[in-house]
Amino acid sequence: MSATPFTDELRTLSPRRVCLIKPSALGDVIHALPVLATLRDRWPSARFSWVINRGLLGLVEGHPALDEVIPFDRNRAGLGPRGLALTSRFFVDLRRRGFDLAIDLQGLFRSGLMTFATAAPIRVGRADAREGASVFYTHQVSSHATHAVDRLLDLAIAFGADRSSPRFELAIRDGDRQWAETRLAGLPRPLLVLNPGARWITKRWPPAHFAEVARRAVARFGAGVVVVGAAEDRPLAAAIRRELDPIGLPIRDLTGHTSLMELAAVMASADLVLSNDTGPLHLAVASGARVIAIFTCTDPAKTGPYGPGAQVVRSGVWCAASCVRRCDRLECMTELSPDRVWHLVARTLKEGYRDVA
Repeated sequence: MSATPFTDELRTLSPRRVCLIKPSALGDVIHALPVLATLRDRWPSARFSWVINRGLLGLVEGHPALDEVIPFDRNRAGLGPRGLALTSRFFVDLRRRGFDLAIDLQGLFRSGLMTFATAAPIRVGRADAREGASVFYTHQVSSHATHAVDRLLDLAIAFGADRSSPRFELAIRDGDRQWAETRLAGLPRPLLVLNPGARWITKRWPPAHFAEVARRAVARFGAGVVVVGAAEDRPLAAAIRRELDPIGLPIRDLTGHTSLMELAAVMASADLVLSNDTGPLHLAVASGARVIAIFTCTDPAKTGPYGPGAQVVRSGVWCAASCVRRCDRLECMTELSPDRVWHLVARTLKEGYRDVA
């Protein structure tokens, strides 16, 4: 990691009010959580605020290292008169909070503009920020790290923080855990949670593949099976159920029925989470779950699950890690067969149940 010539200045800072700006998306916000924990350790007396899109508010609300969460209504902040008025009021509110340090963890034009709107005398962002966001910073920090988490942690290092033990923390409340316990009641162990969704079709391992792994887990280990995801993932869950219904395998479908923290609680209760490369994958890792991640078109070295309980099965086709959102061939879905994934699933479940007490 190398920083701008202002490294010494950043290392000696002792801010009173710190604004972290990371509005989206689910997985990206989770990747930034170790920065919060690391900087809280660096400045235990500072007041920390986090700017986040309202739809993700539950992800950081009540976080033990945060003093304040500032929601941004991304869906209402358009270019029309009402949207511009809302954005203007939001910027005025940021300014009057009196931040003396603002850190842009997003690195895009909108987040850069938010950083500038705080009027903090020290405004820090990544040197590789896009869309011209760097014009809003007083200091830029460079990173040569590969993984997104490490690249963000390099920002914390620039302030003299110790990142030797990065950690994720989630504000899973007792009510969330009780909700999960109720919804999972009666399911046998080991508990296998399937997360078949992803916004990109090139990330979506076929439902039939998930169903085949579930079938084998039930046959060999007597596993209980749960499908999770957002409301838009219900057709994928239905497809998995159609594969399993003819052979009489019960499956609990929670797609579209959980808040973010309820989903985290469900995953924390699981013996294993099998997931595509999508936001809930990183939520599972942050919750402490054992995770097997399926990577087809994206690069786990850059955005893979970050933690000791995570394992990756990746495609070996010629175009793997191409990060294309659409593809007519989808060769990776055939090449990355249930047999390849099952080998790792079986080995993990054979290790025994997790202690979730």
